[in-house]
Amino acid sequence: MGVAFDYCPDRPENIDAILNGLDRYNPETTTIFQEYVAQQCETQTYDCYANLALLKLYQFNPHLSHPETITNILTKSLTVFPSPDFSLGLALLPPAVLSAAQDPSKQTPSSTSGLSEAVATLLNLHRALTNARYTDFWSSLEEDSTADLVADVQGFEELLRVRIAVVVSQCMQEVSPEVLESWLNVSGSKFQGFVTEVCGWKVDGEKVRIPLNKENEARSSVVRESVRFEQFGRMVKRAYEQPA
Repeated sequence: MGVAFDYCPDRPENIDAILNGLDRYNPETTTIFQEYVAQQCETQTYDCYANLALLKLYQFNPHLSHPETITNILTKSLTVFPSPDFSLGLALLPPAVLSAAQDPSKQTPSSTSGLSEAVATLLNLHRALTNARYTDFWSSLEEDSTADLVADVQGFEELLRVRIAVVVSQCMQEVSPEVLESWLNVSGSKFQGFVTEVCGWKVDGEKVRIPLNKENEARSSVVRESVRFEQFGRMVKRAYEQPA
């Protein structure tokens, strides 16, 4: 049985009460949700359902929007890549901000340029991750403006390194150490420790070997078609029928 979308084991009781009552639509709760986002950034916890509820409140009450909180929500959603959480957050942003982030030429004074620029940067990071351009992702992250943008999220690099390793383990059985170092942005003894101790993989000469699992194991599939002979008979008969 799957985990419910709105479930979060670390959610405080007061937040849970708001989400399950009419107060989730009360503008006065925005400050409570904003503090909760800050708490998630500091403690490496994550509550997508509560964060989306705050973005929805911002939709109804644009004057209460807090740009830093919005960027922190989007940054936190990157730490659970490849889930759709980042896209869900984007869908709740003001159209002017999203349009300017996707196409800078459409930026207007009303699009709050600072926020749209931040969203554009995070959108580029998201695209690099989803397109498996991990080296580009780390290169972008080294830029000062990008590093400052994700600085509020404690352990951001470590969390992304683990998420990338999970994706690699789902589609590969072996990979060269040099390639994996560039994907994980770690080298030397730190690379060895991460691969063997955190991931549980084995460095064997020129290859890093990943244990078989249900995602990366090649399995043959047999497709059986159940077609009765009478069906072929009808097809042959129709082929010889003359159009009226």
